[in-house]
Amino acid sequence: LKADVVVIGGGHAGCEAAAAAARSGADTILLTQRADTIGELSCNPSVGGIGKGHLVREIDALDGVIAKITDKAGIHFKMLNERKGPAVRGPRAQVDRDIYKKEMFSVLTSYPNLRIVEASAEDLLLEEEEDQQSQQQHSHKVRGLKTQSGEEILSKTVVLTTGTFLRGRIFLGKESWPAGRQVRNEDDGSTELEPPSVGMALTLEKLKFPLGRLKTGTPPRLSSKS
Repeated sequence: LKADVVVIGGGHAGCEAAAAAARSGADTILLTQRADTIGELSCNPSVGGIGKGHLVREIDALDGVIAKITDKAGIHFKMLNERKGPAVRGPRAQVDRDIYKKEMFSVLTSYPNLRIVEASAEDLLLEEEEDQQSQQQHSHKVRGLKTQSGEEILSKTVVLTTGTFLRGRIFLGKESWPAGRQVRNEDDGSTELEPPSVGMALTLEKLKFPLGRLKTGTPPRLSSKS
């Protein structure tokens, strides 16, 4: 496979990056482990808020897709901190998870130059370039990526959206195990674990990128049937 732009990850950032590349006219591939989880919202299906409401508006001003789809899938809209000053106010929408995911998939598949490929990114394909200022220094130029199955996808531009999958782990009390995300089944409400992306994390570590872990802090839930 070959493309102008390859975007790794089908979350918020990956969907926006793939849509933006396709709108610019680039031949684009969106690489995701599962096409049916593109646009899957987190356990708290909200868009915006105190920390991200302004980002959604900026993306919307650049003709992004997240705000447009939120308008279609929104079930509750609120301006947080209305009684306080403008600097700390934040627009937030609660959205229907199924409608949002369906609309996001519909938008992405409407671009004729955007292909969705199901695979797990394992490694970056790099070639060394000699630094013009010093012959002792070398820089790396990306030429694509390799999937977990060994397939190569060639591209001069690779966009990596890190999300929760890079060497991801799930913590439940004192227990912990490797996983990218716990995803739900729309039909019966059951959940299953998606595998983490270990190979790409090792690649970034090898290239001296700083790696850290962010805690999402999902609160405990009570079953309404219990």
